[in-house]
Amino acid sequence: MDLRAGQVVVHYAEHGTGRPVLVLHGAGVDHRETEACFEPVFAGVAGLRRVYPDLPGMGRTAAPESLRSADDVLDTLLDFADAASGGTPYLLVGHSAGAYFARAMAERHPARVAGLALVCPLLPGLRDVPEHRVVAGSGGIGDDVFRSYFVVQTPEMLDRYERHVAPAAALVDRAALERIGERWALAPAPAADYAGPTVIVAGRLDSTVGYAAATDLAGHYPRASLAVLDEAGHALPHEQPELLRALLGEWLARVGRSR
Repeated sequence: MDLRAGQVVVHYAEHGTGRPVLVLHGAGVDHRETEACFEPVFAGVAGLRRVYPDLPGMGRTAAPESLRSADDVLDTLLDFADAASGGTPYLLVGHSAGAYFARAMAERHPARVAGLALVCPLLPGLRDVPEHRVVAGSGGIGDDVFRSYFVVQTPEMLDRYERHVAPAAALVDRAALERIGERWALAPAPAADYAGPTVIVAGRLDSTVGYAAATDLAGHYPRASLAVLDEAGHALPHEQPELLRALLGEWLARVGRSR
């Protein structure tokens, strides 16, 4: 499906009915990764309409020349969220760069966000990012991207990568992402002013963004739960699905009680 958000026509997938849940993927992929990882979490919960957009320049959402910064992308996502939610307060989930935008969206319009989930969040001021290391598998399967992304390198994880991650590479508009990346810092930067139910999940072995900066967020969100998962890297939603399901399930319960 497609929905116009300002000057951008955003492609998205949608499942279910009820309260909107907007799920934002990271850089270099498209909605298929978040759909594969988060549908098992949300599909069994009644009353949720899950919306998985392709971010500009990825998947089937083109990034016109007018998009020249992360702030432009943020404006597009805010317009999309308003249109997709129909004015109903929505749940907001972000993985990696998607979490960077989700934080800013919740700060910009906190009354519109019923709950915030940040998974392996990309943050300003990353620190103590560990070196990549494999904790399961031979380390000798898959392509270079798989081997640098997953810390659990089993045939099952390779299958998930080949079905839900790798196909997006051919659809990425590299020139557009480079153009936007030249002005990647949001102005102002997101600054934890959201007081709704929040969950922050990080991978201890995340060699892309680390986990240390994510732990700093817990003290700034007054209703945040924080989890740092062992044997999980930046591909945490693939590698630790049961723990992620439990953590998001608890978050959904808190959102329900806060109505």
